[in-house]
Amino acid sequence: MQDEFTRNLTKIWKEDEWLYFELIQEKPKTKVFHVISKHSDIRLGFVKWHPSWRHYCFFPTIEEETVYSDRCLLSISEFITELNLKHKEVK
Repeated sequence: MQDEFTRNLTKIWKEDEWLYFELIQEKPKTKVFHVISKHSDIRLGFVKWHPSWRHYCFFPTIEEETVYSDRCLLSISEFITELNLKHKEVK
């Protein structure tokens, strides 16, 4: 039996050396992504639209205790920056 992570590899939107960004939901104007560690296959959190800020943001998971290096945070930041730029272009 395949585990949930393996089943969803077809939904990988972007990946780099440390992380996978997996598309989990497409809303009419925005998207929601899991942020997954390549090292441990743990879901670190979500990237989704924050309506109050009118911006994509990272929401860390509360189920797992997570630690982020500068490279990991930079990778998440770059992904969010790309999403926000694309969102502005579409508007």
